[in-house]
Amino acid sequence: MSWNDLRKGRYSEPNREYLITFNTFNRIPYFNDFYTASLFCEQIETNQKRNNCKWLTWVLMPDHFHGLLELKSNSSTLPRIVGDLKGASAFKINKYLKKNGNLWQPSFHDHALRAEDDRLHIARYIVANPLRKKLVKSIRDYPYWDSVYL
Repeated sequence: MSWNDLRKGRYSEPNREYLITFNTFNRIPYFNDFYTASLFCEQIETNQKRNNCKWLTWVLMPDHFHGLLELKSNSSTLPRIVGDLKGASAFKINKYLKKNGNLWQPSFHDHALRAEDDRLHIARYIVANPLRKKLVKSIRDYPYWDSVYL
């Protein structure tokens, strides 16, 4: 699917929740490194404050990110929030790795949740990613996730 296909019909509605996914450039597993992963995780809080949004549930995998995002106002849009998170984290991580260039793929996938969607089920699905990929046997052993639901 092309980047333009992902953008078709994208609408940022205040007080709505979106399932967001984005990948590292060429699916390079940058986040196998503890410090690199920590730098990204620090940016979640900064992103929420800067963009008046809430990452309700998220997990950082070695080569991608999944999150359940709630928009709080008209001033924030999905491209702005995701772009800010990817840009700020790439700046910090590239500095640490002493590299230039893309850290993230240029696009992201979003899915607007409906009122009847089960948030707890979606949160569990997001957080269970490390289990499905057999990175850990218990989610308690995986440090790069958070959820208001769990």
